[in-house]
Amino acid sequence: MYKNAEELMELCRRQDKRIWQVALDNEVKLTGLDRRAVLEHFSQRLDIMFASATKALEHKQATKGGLIDGVANTQYEYSKQESISGSYINYVMALAYSCSEVNASMGKICASPTAGSCGIMPAVLLGISQSKNTDRDTVIQALITASAVGAIYTKNATVAGADGGCQAECGVAASMAAAAAAYMMGADDEKCLNAAGFAMINIMGLVCDPVAGLVALPCAQRNASGAVNAIISADMALAGQKAHIPFDQVVESMFKVGKMLPPQLRETAMGGIAVTPAGQAIYKEIFG
Repeated sequence: MYKNAEELMELCRRQDKRIWQVALDNEVKLTGLDRRAVLEHFSQRLDIMFASATKALEHKQATKGGLIDGVANTQYEYSKQESISGSYINYVMALAYSCSEVNASMGKICASPTAGSCGIMPAVLLGISQSKNTDRDTVIQALITASAVGAIYTKNATVAGADGGCQAECGVAASMAAAAAAYMMGADDEKCLNAAGFAMINIMGLVCDPVAGLVALPCAQRNASGAVNAIISADMALAGQKAHIPFDQVVESMFKVGKMLPPQLRETAMGGIAVTPAGQAIYKEIFG
Protein backbone atom coordinates (compact mmCIF):
# COMPACT_ATOMS: atom_id res chain seq x y z
CA MET A 1 0.00 0.00 0.00
CA TYR A 2 1.18 3.53 -0.70
CA LYS A 3 -0.14 6.96 0.18
CA ASN A 4 1.99 9.25 -1.95
CA ALA A 5 4.54 9.22 -4.75
CA GLU A 6 7.48 8.93 -2.36
CA GLU A 7 6.05 5.75 -0.85
CA LEU A 8 5.11 4.44 -4.28
CA MET A 9 8.63 4.93 -5.64
CA GLU A 10 10.12 3.32 -2.53
CA LEU A 11 7.96 0.24 -3.13
CA CYS A 12 9.06 0.19 -6.77
CA ARG A 13 12.72 0.25 -5.73
CA ARG A 14 12.33 -2.29 -2.95
CA GLN A 15 10.35 -4.75 -5.08
CA ASP A 16 12.17 -3.99 -8.34
CA LYS A 17 8.85 -3.22 -10.04
CA ARG A 18 7.38 -0.47 -12.20
CA ILE A 19 4.62 1.84 -10.98
CA TRP A 20 1.97 -0.06 -12.89
CA GLN A 21 3.01 -3.35 -11.29
CA VAL A 22 2.84 -1.98 -7.75
CA ALA A 23 -0.50 -0.32 -8.52
CA LEU A 24 -1.83 -3.57 -9.95
CA ASP A 25 -0.75 -5.47 -6.84
CA ASN A 26 -2.58 -2.86 -4.77
CA GLU A 27 -5.77 -3.28 -6.81
CA VAL A 28 -5.61 -7.06 -6.34
CA LYS A 29 -5.41 -6.58 -2.56
CA LEU A 30 -8.16 -3.94 -2.45
CA THR A 31 -10.64 -5.79 -4.67
CA GLY A 32 -9.94 -9.36 -3.66
CA LEU A 33 -9.89 -10.28 -7.34
CA ASP A 34 -7.07 -12.16 -8.99
CA ARG A 35 -4.57 -10.41 -11.24
CA ARG A 36 -6.23 -11.58 -14.44
CA ALA A 37 -9.65 -10.28 -13.39
CA VAL A 38 -8.25 -6.85 -12.44
CA LEU A 39 -6.45 -6.58 -15.77
CA GLU A 40 -9.69 -7.46 -17.54
CA HIS A 41 -11.47 -4.64 -15.70
CA PHE A 42 -8.83 -2.20 -16.92
CA SER A 43 -9.16 -3.58 -20.42
CA GLN A 44 -12.93 -3.10 -20.37
CA ARG A 45 -12.56 0.49 -19.23
CA LEU A 46 -10.06 1.11 -22.00
CA ASP A 47 -12.63 -0.15 -24.51
CA ILE A 48 -15.20 2.29 -23.13
CA MET A 49 -12.69 5.12 -23.36
CA PHE A 50 -11.79 4.39 -26.96
CA ALA A 51 -15.43 3.98 -27.99
CA SER A 52 -16.36 7.37 -26.55
CA ALA A 53 -13.29 8.97 -28.15
CA THR A 54 -14.42 7.96 -31.63
CA LYS A 55 -18.22 7.94 -31.41
CA ALA A 56 -18.74 11.65 -32.15
CA LEU A 57 -15.98 12.11 -34.72
CA GLU A 58 -18.39 11.63 -37.61
CA HIS A 59 -21.75 11.53 -35.85
CA LYS A 60 -22.90 14.64 -34.00
CA GLN A 61 -24.39 13.95 -30.57
CA ALA A 62 -27.42 15.79 -29.17
CA THR A 63 -26.31 17.43 -25.93
CA LYS A 64 -28.27 19.36 -23.30
CA GLY A 65 -28.65 22.91 -24.53
CA GLY A 66 -26.83 22.07 -27.76
CA LEU A 67 -23.74 23.92 -26.57
CA ILE A 68 -21.22 21.40 -27.89
CA ASP A 69 -23.16 19.48 -30.53
CA GLY A 70 -20.76 18.58 -33.32
CA VAL A 71 -17.57 19.99 -31.78
CA ALA A 72 -15.74 16.69 -32.27
CA ASN A 73 -16.60 16.49 -35.96
CA THR A 74 -15.57 20.12 -36.49
CA GLN A 75 -12.12 19.47 -35.02
CA TYR A 76 -11.83 16.10 -36.75
CA GLU A 77 -12.48 17.58 -40.18
CA TYR A 78 -10.03 20.39 -39.46
CA SER A 79 -7.38 17.80 -38.53
CA LYS A 80 -7.40 16.72 -42.17
CA GLN A 81 -6.44 20.20 -43.34
CA GLU A 82 -3.31 22.31 -43.06
CA SER A 83 -3.15 23.79 -39.57
CA ILE A 84 -0.83 25.53 -37.13
CA SER A 85 -0.28 22.63 -34.74
CA GLY A 86 -0.58 19.85 -37.29
CA SER A 87 -2.98 17.02 -37.95
CA TYR A 88 -1.92 14.88 -34.97
CA ILE A 89 -2.59 17.49 -32.29
CA ASN A 90 -5.90 18.42 -33.90
CA TYR A 91 -6.89 14.77 -34.10
CA VAL A 92 -6.11 14.28 -30.39
CA MET A 93 -8.26 17.32 -29.59
CA ALA A 94 -11.07 15.82 -31.68
CA LEU A 95 -10.86 12.59 -29.67
CA ALA A 96 -11.15 14.53 -26.42
CA TYR A 97 -14.05 16.57 -27.79
CA SER A 98 -15.81 13.35 -28.76
CA CYS A 99 -15.73 12.05 -25.19
CA SER A 100 -17.10 15.34 -23.86
CA GLU A 101 -19.84 15.29 -26.47
CA VAL A 102 -20.78 11.71 -25.61
CA ASN A 103 -20.83 12.58 -21.91
CA ALA A 104 -23.03 15.65 -22.42
CA SER A 105 -25.48 13.56 -24.47
CA MET A 106 -25.76 11.01 -21.63
CA GLY A 107 -23.71 8.44 -23.51
CA LYS A 108 -21.36 5.89 -21.97
CA ILE A 109 -18.00 7.24 -20.84
CA CYS A 110 -15.31 6.32 -18.33
CA ALA A 111 -14.79 8.97 -15.67
CA SER A 112 -11.06 9.53 -15.52
CA PRO A 113 -10.99 10.86 -12.92
CA THR A 114 -14.38 12.56 -13.43
CA ALA A 115 -17.08 12.75 -16.09
CA GLY A 116 -16.22 16.39 -16.74
CA SER A 117 -12.64 15.43 -17.60
CA CYS A 118 -13.45 12.14 -19.33
CA GLY A 119 -11.90 13.05 -22.68
CA ILE A 120 -8.29 13.67 -21.72
CA MET A 121 -7.11 10.16 -20.87
CA PRO A 122 -8.83 8.46 -23.84
CA ALA A 123 -7.56 11.06 -26.32
CA VAL A 124 -3.97 10.70 -25.18
CA LEU A 125 -4.00 6.91 -24.90
CA LEU A 126 -5.72 6.39 -28.24
CA GLY A 127 -3.84 9.14 -30.05
CA ILE A 128 -0.43 7.84 -29.03
CA SER A 129 -1.27 4.16 -29.46
CA GLN A 130 -2.46 4.79 -33.01
CA SER A 131 0.45 7.06 -33.90
CA LYS A 132 3.13 4.82 -32.43
CA ASN A 133 1.45 1.43 -33.04
CA THR A 134 1.63 0.68 -29.32
CA ASP A 135 0.64 -2.84 -28.32
CA ARG A 136 -2.44 -3.35 -26.15
CA ASP A 137 -0.54 -4.58 -23.08
CA THR A 138 1.59 -1.45 -23.00
CA VAL A 139 -1.48 0.78 -23.27
CA ILE A 140 -3.09 -1.03 -20.34
CA GLN A 141 0.11 -0.69 -18.33
CA ALA A 142 0.08 3.04 -19.11
CA LEU A 143 -3.55 3.23 -17.97
CA ILE A 144 -2.65 1.55 -14.67
CA THR A 145 0.29 3.95 -14.27
CA ALA A 146 -2.15 6.82 -14.72
CA SER A 147 -4.49 5.29 -12.16
CA ALA A 148 -1.68 5.30 -9.61
CA VAL A 149 -1.20 9.02 -10.22
CA GLY A 150 -4.94 9.58 -9.85
CA ALA A 151 -4.99 7.62 -6.61
CA ILE A 152 -2.30 9.90 -5.15
CA TYR A 153 -4.41 12.97 -5.95
CA THR A 154 -7.48 11.30 -4.47
CA LYS A 155 -5.71 10.40 -1.25
CA ASN A 156 -3.86 13.70 -0.76
CA ALA A 157 -5.92 16.34 -2.54
CA THR A 158 -9.17 16.23 -4.53
CA VAL A 159 -10.54 15.38 -7.96
CA ALA A 160 -13.78 17.34 -7.57
CA GLY A 161 -14.35 20.67 -9.30
CA ALA A 162 -16.68 21.68 -6.48
CA ASP A 163 -13.80 21.20 -4.06
CA GLY A 164 -10.76 22.37 -5.98
CA GLY A 165 -11.76 23.96 -9.27
CA CYS A 166 -11.15 22.56 -12.73
CA GLN A 167 -7.50 21.99 -11.86
CA ALA A 168 -8.86 19.09 -9.80
CA GLU A 169 -10.69 17.61 -12.78
CA CYS A 170 -9.08 18.46 -16.12
CA GLY A 171 -5.81 19.23 -14.35
CA VAL A 172 -5.64 15.85 -12.65
CA ALA A 173 -6.75 14.11 -15.85
CA ALA A 174 -3.94 15.80 -17.76
CA SER A 175 -1.50 14.85 -15.02
CA MET A 176 -2.61 11.22 -15.20
CA ALA A 177 -2.48 11.23 -18.99
CA ALA A 178 0.98 12.80 -19.04
CA ALA A 179 2.34 9.96 -16.91
CA ALA A 180 0.66 7.45 -19.22
CA ALA A 181 2.03 9.16 -22.32
CA ALA A 182 5.55 9.18 -20.94
CA TYR A 183 5.28 5.49 -20.07
CA MET A 184 4.09 4.61 -23.56
CA MET A 185 7.14 6.37 -24.96
CA GLY A 186 9.53 4.34 -22.82
CA ALA A 187 10.10 6.70 -19.88
CA ASP A 188 11.22 5.40 -16.50
CA ASP A 189 8.98 5.92 -13.48
CA GLU A 190 10.73 9.10 -12.35
CA LYS A 191 10.08 10.74 -15.70
CA CYS A 192 6.47 9.55 -15.65
CA LEU A 193 5.96 11.39 -12.35
CA ASN A 194 7.85 14.41 -13.67
CA ALA A 195 5.45 14.51 -16.62
CA ALA A 196 2.51 14.31 -14.23
CA GLY A 197 3.90 17.20 -12.20
CA PHE A 198 4.56 19.38 -15.25
CA ALA A 199 0.97 18.94 -16.45
CA MET A 200 -0.47 20.12 -13.14
CA ILE A 201 1.96 23.00 -12.78
CA ASN A 202 0.99 24.18 -16.28
CA ILE A 203 -2.63 24.81 -15.29
CA MET A 204 -2.55 25.15 -11.51
CA GLY A 205 -5.33 27.44 -10.33
CA LEU A 206 -7.70 26.61 -13.20
CA VAL A 207 -11.23 27.55 -12.11
CA CYS A 208 -14.45 25.62 -12.65
CA ASP A 209 -17.06 27.89 -14.24
CA PRO A 210 -19.59 25.81 -16.23
CA VAL A 211 -21.91 27.92 -18.37
CA ALA A 212 -25.54 27.33 -17.29
CA GLY A 213 -24.19 24.81 -14.80
CA LEU A 214 -23.82 22.21 -17.53
CA VAL A 215 -20.79 19.95 -18.05
CA ALA A 216 -20.30 21.22 -21.58
CA LEU A 217 -18.85 24.72 -21.90
CA PRO A 218 -15.94 25.30 -21.23
CA CYS A 219 -15.49 21.68 -20.13
CA ALA A 220 -15.18 20.35 -23.69
CA GLN A 221 -12.54 22.91 -24.64
CA ARG A 222 -10.61 22.15 -21.47
CA ASN A 223 -10.67 18.46 -22.31
CA ALA A 224 -9.18 19.22 -25.71
CA SER A 225 -6.52 21.56 -24.33
CA GLY A 226 -5.91 19.22 -21.40
CA ALA A 227 -5.02 16.38 -23.76
CA VAL A 228 -2.50 18.62 -25.50
CA ASN A 229 -1.14 19.70 -22.11
CA ALA A 230 -0.57 16.04 -21.24
CA ILE A 231 1.32 15.39 -24.46
CA ILE A 232 3.64 18.39 -24.20
CA SER A 233 4.23 17.68 -20.50
CA ALA A 234 5.30 14.14 -21.35
CA ASP A 235 7.65 15.54 -23.99
CA MET A 236 9.14 17.90 -21.41
CA ALA A 237 9.89 14.94 -19.14
CA LEU A 238 11.18 12.79 -22.00
CA ALA A 239 13.48 15.63 -23.07
CA GLY A 240 15.03 15.55 -19.59
CA GLN A 241 13.64 18.80 -18.22
CA LYS A 242 14.35 18.98 -14.50
CA ALA A 243 11.40 18.77 -12.15
CA HIS A 244 12.48 21.17 -9.43
CA ILE A 245 9.30 20.56 -7.40
CA PRO A 246 8.71 16.92 -6.33
CA PHE A 247 5.37 15.48 -7.45
CA ASP A 248 4.02 15.12 -3.91
CA GLN A 249 4.65 18.81 -3.30
CA VAL A 250 2.87 19.68 -6.54
CA VAL A 251 -0.16 17.71 -5.33
CA GLU A 252 -0.07 19.45 -1.96
CA SER A 253 0.16 22.85 -3.61
CA MET A 254 -2.73 22.09 -5.95
CA PHE A 255 -4.92 21.18 -2.97
CA LYS A 256 -4.04 24.37 -1.12
CA VAL A 257 -4.70 26.48 -4.22
CA GLY A 258 -8.07 24.78 -4.68
CA LYS A 259 -9.07 25.67 -1.13
CA MET A 260 -8.11 29.29 -1.80
CA LEU A 261 -10.52 29.54 -4.71
CA PRO A 262 -13.79 31.27 -3.74
CA PRO A 263 -17.02 29.26 -4.04
CA GLN A 264 -17.94 31.26 -7.15
CA LEU A 265 -15.06 29.58 -9.00
CA ARG A 266 -15.74 26.03 -7.87
CA GLU A 267 -18.48 24.58 -10.08
CA THR A 268 -21.25 26.86 -8.85
CA ALA A 269 -21.63 28.71 -12.18
CA MET A 270 -21.45 31.94 -10.17
CA GLY A 271 -18.16 33.21 -11.58
CA GLY A 272 -15.81 33.16 -14.54
CA ILE A 273 -17.31 32.86 -18.02
CA ALA A 274 -20.55 31.51 -16.54
CA VAL A 275 -21.54 35.02 -15.45
CA THR A 276 -20.53 36.87 -18.60
CA PRO A 277 -23.43 38.47 -20.51
CA ALA A 278 -23.15 35.72 -23.12
CA GLY A 279 -23.03 33.03 -20.43
CA GLN A 280 -26.12 34.43 -18.72
CA ALA A 281 -27.95 34.65 -22.04
CA ILE A 282 -27.21 30.98 -22.69
CA TYR A 283 -28.58 30.11 -19.24
CA LYS A 284 -31.82 31.98 -19.92
CA GLU A 285 -32.17 30.41 -23.36
CA ILE A 286 -31.84 26.90 -21.96
CA PHE A 287 -33.69 27.23 -18.68
CA GLY A 288 -35.90 30.25 -19.26
